[in-house]
Amino acid sequence: MTTPAAGKVTWSFTASLDGFIAGPGHDMSWLAAAGEADPDVLAELAARVGVIISGRRGYDAAMAQAGERDELTAEAYGGAWQGIEFVLTHRPQELADDPAVTAMNCDIREAVARARKLAGGREVQIISADIARQALEHDLIDELRMFTAPIFLGDGTRVFSVPGGRRVHWERVDSGEDPERFGTVYRPRVGSGRM
Repeated sequence: MTTPAAGKVTWSFTASLDGFIAGPGHDMSWLAAAGEADPDVLAELAARVGVIISGRRGYDAAMAQAGERDELTAEAYGGAWQGIEFVLTHRPQELADDPAVTAMNCDIREAVARARKLAGGREVQIISADIARQALEHDLIDELRMFTAPIFLGDGTRVFSVPGGRRVHWERVDSGEDPERFGTVYRPRVGSGRM
């Protein structure tokens, strides 16, 4: 099994068959359609990640849905992950009382630079579609890991949405891991004028 090189910036998500990573209102209950996650796989993937970068809308939705979310959707990697979570927001003072996150009002380049220093050689992982879009604008994503759930959502947060469209070319990587268990891995295609 090939382990990604240390310090990579990765974007990891589960998407519905019709291309959404969250349902309307950031609903995540549909993840049950992906089936029960293997705890050993979750632990292995979680161990690779030193810092997670997320967005404010996802954070707010998680807090609002706290009573409805189960173990799979309440915490990163079903609670198997331990590390630092940056939440990018223009109102960091509103999250000052949450010791579980570090709220930051900065652009994605600064957030990634700070995260890399704190990740201890492990991955910096983006878990927000909007934050990932911003990172792609600056060629900051080294790798994408995608899981697919056998469900259509019809509406919600798209994996990638840019008004007017924008092409980003990816190439599949043979990671040596079973994509059914570890997700399908892609890297930006070199020299493709990604953005």
